[in-house]
Amino acid sequence: MTAIWRPWTGAGLFLLACLLLAACAGHQWASPADLLSALAGEDSLRSRLLLQWRVPRVLAAALVGALLGLSGAIFQGVFRNPLAEPYLLGASGGAALGATVALLVPLGMPQSLTLPALAFAGAWGSTMLVLAVARVAGALDAAGMLLAGVALAAMLGALRSFLMLALSDETVSLQVVLSWVLGGIQTPSWSGLGLLAAASAACLGVSLALARGLDLLGLGTEAAQGFGLDVARFTPRAVLAGSLVVAVAVAYGGLVAFVGLAAPHIARWLVGPLHRAVLPASALTGAIVVTLADAIARSVLPPAEIPLGLVTAVAGGPFFIVLLARRLRSA
Repeated sequence: MTAIWRPWTGAGLFLLACLLLAACAGHQWASPADLLSALAGEDSLRSRLLLQWRVPRVLAAALVGALLGLSGAIFQGVFRNPLAEPYLLGASGGAALGATVALLVPLGMPQSLTLPALAFAGAWGSTMLVLAVARVAGALDAAGMLLAGVALAAMLGALRSFLMLALSDETVSLQVVLSWVLGGIQTPSWSGLGLLAAASAACLGVSLALARGLDLLGLGTEAAQGFGLDVARFTPRAVLAGSLVVAVAVAYGGLVAFVGLAAPHIARWLVGPLHRAVLPASALTGAIVVTLADAIARSVLPPAEIPLGLVTAVAGGPFFIVLLARRLRSA
């Protein structure tokens, strides 16, 4: 029993240490004593900034990372491909298109509401469109949906670029849209953080309901059907669930690359291949990665902030190359 819980205990303690480090990090570093004073209710400017801005952002980064890791584990299980990652099916392209509209078009509502709402709607709509195209083409298998998703992502990217060129003017800077597209945690209010936490818990519950099907699917289509899994129905449902998890993450964190690729691999090294353990372990790993990456993004070049997506891409690119090389050698 001790050996089983050891990876979970170690990862949990490491996440707590990362949260503490990230809460201290920034263009002006805080000490653990400053954090304790803020949490104890000290009424000073530093304490208010820590409690109202930095701590919610750090917790939001952890939740966004957890969602990215969770979605990566779902997609790698569905496609039975260790190189799969969450942005394959156009969900990120749809979310980015919705966010571009929210940032460039005056809609008469607070941007803090319209940006996550339209990003979520874009991700949902693009995923439903992929499933509809695959169904009309009679290609509801993983390969057919993958091809439909790649094609849709290319079209959505072109449409987003067109909107950025057509709608930006001297009152709306392209830098605002680019900074979101390149990834960056949206600092929520405490009520917004509660909403994100509730959505993350719901996503984890939905994902765990897929665990047995993902395990069976890993045995191959014929074997999974032999064990009673309706592959033709399960695959689209799992893809839609994974895309919805991505949508929540993108709505709060922009486009953050490679976390969904790397986190499930690290999780499998820690807890083995069964998805009942891999899914929560991927969420935990993703939370650690994004928490650290966001701390680096906020503190390396003060007072400027590096886009979070650039930090994860610099770290994740070599990881992807190593995985690709290993896969090619084993092929």
